[in-house]
Amino acid sequence: MNAREQELQALKVENARLNKINQALIERVEAGSGLSSSPYASFEQAAALAEQVKARTAELTHLNEQLLQEISDRKRIEGWLLEAKQDAEQANLSKTRFLAAVSHDLLQPLNAARLFTSALEEQPLDTGLQHLVRSVSHSLADVEYLLSTLVDISKLDAGVIQPDLSVFTLRDLLDNLAAEYRQVARSERIEFCYVACSVPVQTDLHLLARILRNFLANAMRYTPPGGKVLLGCRRQSGVVVVQVLDTGPGIPEDKLGMIFQEFQRLEPNPANHRDQGLGLGLAIVDRMARMLKHPVSVRSCLQRGSMFSVTLPLAPEGQFPQLRTAVGTLPRLQLSGARIWVLDNDLSICEGMERLLHTWGCGVRTAQHAEGLDLLLSQERALPDVLVVDYHLSAGVSGLDLVQNLQQKTGVELPVLVITANHSHQLKAEVKQRGYQLLYKPVKPLRLRQLLVHLLKIASDR
Repeated sequence: MNAREQELQALKVENARLNKINQALIERVEAGSGLSSSPYASFEQAAALAEQVKARTAELTHLNEQLLQEISDRKRIEGWLLEAKQDAEQANLSKTRFLAAVSHDLLQPLNAARLFTSALEEQPLDTGLQHLVRSVSHSLADVEYLLSTLVDISKLDAGVIQPDLSVFTLRDLLDNLAAEYRQVARSERIEFCYVACSVPVQTDLHLLARILRNFLANAMRYTPPGGKVLLGCRRQSGVVVVQVLDTGPGIPEDKLGMIFQEFQRLEPNPANHRDQGLGLGLAIVDRMARMLKHPVSVRSCLQRGSMFSVTLPLAPEGQFPQLRTAVGTLPRLQLSGARIWVLDNDLSICEGMERLLHTWGCGVRTAQHAEGLDLLLSQERALPDVLVVDYHLSAGVSGLDLVQNLQQKTGVELPVLVITANHSHQLKAEVKQRGYQLLYKPVKPLRLRQLLVHLLKIASDR
């Protein structure tokens, strides 16, 4: 209650008291039994009280009108604020949709370029060409990182990304990350150590992977050649702490409180070309960790290195998953001779995928639409061992629908790898329900190879 409302309430109480006294005096005058020996004096006293009541009533009415005006003004201002808030939210969502649309359009040629450079890296080239191809590949990786970072920060601010909790063993995720960054470390001449951990946890697997990838990418970026990076876990009471340690230059103590803010970057290692960034990576980590309610922390010592960690809850009792072999640790099956059909409406992506898979010894056939898929079905004597399909095809056609039509025609349940730039939970749930594998654009060759091996292994076990 503000001062105006308190004053109004006090006047109401006083007015009620004066009205009560005035009414009592009037009743006594009319009954002939005044408060004094003179009825006239009692009448004058009653008249004076009546004037006081009248004055207080006028004052009360004036204050009440002022209060009503203030309430009306406040409601009008609240309406303006609500309208402005809705406009701001709509603008934020429009910005998110715009960035998502732009990123999808940019990811198409970027995905094709990454496939072509990956195919070139598999070729026996002289030292000069190898260096050139590797430089192009790193530049494309920097573009991919910047683009995905901008889209992610926009989606997080707009509340578009929501956690999708599941129970899994940490090894299912960490083995894949270790396989991915072991190759990065080798190319940067960094020693990479990994301590496996099979603790069951409950969290969003993809958001956790983004957090840990950021920790690992920073460790690789700031660790000089000859240094070390370690990925491991420590189990504590009811939780497990996943840690990434490096032997980089460390972080000054006065900077530790700033590194999770937007556009905050430390000076990267000048000898390391992987130094591009907007200073948004740890800001994204902070938002994702708070969304998941997973505390993140950092410890650092100058000239000795840093340790970033995230604390995860253990899976509830009775929900422990059965341990299974992670994709990254599957036996290295030979892809040579594997029949793979690629369905994508972008001709350059089909060509890039075909060249990359050919370097792995696969027999590849491509199609860009339903008619092309039907043509493959009529021409080829055998069905593919794996079907790689883009989710978004031309004219709003879904790759999942074409896969379903193909399986209905053949009566065979094919191993399917779905490639997309769509990170929605609805698509992820649908792909999982159908028993397919999901790979996000731009395609990382190592992850592509891992998933193809995984699908071939599943098919051979049937």
